[in-house]
Amino acid sequence: MLDLRYVVDHLDEVQAALTRRSAAAAETLAPIAELGKKRRELIVAVETKAQQRNAANEAMAKADKKSPAFTEKREELKRLSTEIKEAEKGLAECEAEVQKLLAVVPNLPDASVPVGKGEEDNQVVRTWGEKPSFAFTPKEHVELGTALGILDFERAAKISGARFTVLFGAAARLERALISFMLDLHTREHGYTEVLPPFLVKDTALYGTGQLPKFEEDLFKTQKSDEGKAFDLYLIPTAEVPVTNLHAEEILDGAELPVAYTAYTPCFRSEAGSHGRDVRGLIRQHQFDKVELVRFTSPETSDAQHELLTSHAEEVLKRLKLPYRVSLLCTGDMGFGAQKTYDIEVFLPGQGQYREISSCSNYGDFQARRAQIRYRAEPKGKARLAHTLNGSALAVGRTLIAILENYQQADGNVVVPEVLRPFMGCEVIRGR
Repeated sequence: MLDLRYVVDHLDEVQAALTRRSAAAAETLAPIAELGKKRRELIVAVETKAQQRNAANEAMAKADKKSPAFTEKREELKRLSTEIKEAEKGLAECEAEVQKLLAVVPNLPDASVPVGKGEEDNQVVRTWGEKPSFAFTPKEHVELGTALGILDFERAAKISGARFTVLFGAAARLERALISFMLDLHTREHGYTEVLPPFLVKDTALYGTGQLPKFEEDLFKTQKSDEGKAFDLYLIPTAEVPVTNLHAEEILDGAELPVAYTAYTPCFRSEAGSHGRDVRGLIRQHQFDKVELVRFTSPETSDAQHELLTSHAEEVLKRLKLPYRVSLLCTGDMGFGAQKTYDIEVFLPGQGQYREISSCSNYGDFQARRAQIRYRAEPKGKARLAHTLNGSALAVGRTLIAILENYQQADGNVVVPEVLRPFMGCEVIRGR
């Protein structure tokens, strides 16, 4: 969430920054500007009347209790107290409305982010690895997995509907192997602390990371009753939500920054509005596994920490020897809360194109302000908002897709990447 005072005091600057995202984003400021003006007027009114009340109170204290002056000041005090309560109520209502509007205003893009409308305007900043060459026409993962008997979409649809998959045998083992490999890499070599968070969260957690209120239609929601009181719990769309909120309403020790966590979780997304896009196979599922990286840092180091986090996600693909590229997202393709994002895209031979496998984002203090995550640089220093960063390292299902397509053989079998063989217990995935 943006800082109200900063928005009001730098309205033209904020307007210009949001215009870099889109005209629609900039339009969200119009009612906030008016309410910001009204808020300032109410603050002045409350402060002025409070001063008048203090003066009347002092005058009444000095007056003879039986004098007309005492009675006059007493009546004035009653009137001012009533007016102050009314002004404070108006101020509280105004601030609540401002916060409601601010909750759907996106983050300001970093100055280094290119202006653009969509993915066609993203900038490729580097590539790694060579695309595999085949003496045959490479197949997509759906055909490969179905022929091997390790991916079953029909039985999943029978159980749960569209956009679910049952993984059998080697595919299930490969999913588990990838999770273990990624967690081991990030904890043992990259210095992350492993976390296993809840998969159901309160609405406050989703508000803290920016999914609510704007993206509620993308979430799966359940209802729980506790001592006769019903309340909502949401299935997490990403581990970013519970892990970032571990430190909600806390003040971190600046000497311990950066704080770095990695977590495996299943993720659940309704994919509202994505009908017709990537409906085949594992690309866009309602349920999928992911290993997430989350870092908390100071504003002075967040840019460097963003580069570091991105390199940690890239390292997974390097160890798996999967060709990929890194793109800097343009203003029109960035997520709601991000101020800068790198997409890591793995090459899929069956599709003949690069596909996103990770988004690594720096949120600045956007999430920290919503969730009230702060730190103190010095023990007695003023608490400041931390910066939060996160990224997939990696989306496990899409990594499985990349392995099937990049390591496929002419006979339809799939070679297991060398680093995964200790986890898999085999060198080749063959049909069931």
